[in-house]
This record gives sequence, structure tokens and C-alpha cells, in this order.
Amino acid sequence: MRFKHYKGGEYELVCEATMEADLTPIIVYRAANGTIWCRPRAVFFEQIEVDGKQVQRFTPMDA
Repeated sequence: MRFKHYKGGEYELVCEATMEADLTPIIVYRAANGTIWCRPRAVFFEQIEVDGKQVQRFTPMDA
């Protein structure tokens, strides 16, 4: 599944994993340039404030 970051980058969700230390659900995702990133699931899907408006950090892109 592909997502667009609120700053404009496009990313592919690779998988959902679990952080060994505390069992936090983690999202593993790949940038267009091939770099691999991860964030806690709650952070990946959270809403943030941008210019006084609430927006999703990552928005699903249409298939």
C-alpha cells in the first residue's frame, strides 16, 4: 500500500512489525529512493497540526 507524507513524499508500506524491547507495533516503510524507515504505528497513523489544521501524517494513495 502506498502513502503520501504530509510534506509530499511518497512511501510504500513494507510491513507491520513489533519492537522487541516493549512490543510496540511498528510500521516499516520504503521511500521512493529505496531507503527503509520505521515509526511506531500510532505515530505513522496519527493526525498532526499543520498551519492550524489537523491532517494525517501519512495519507493512503488511491490504487
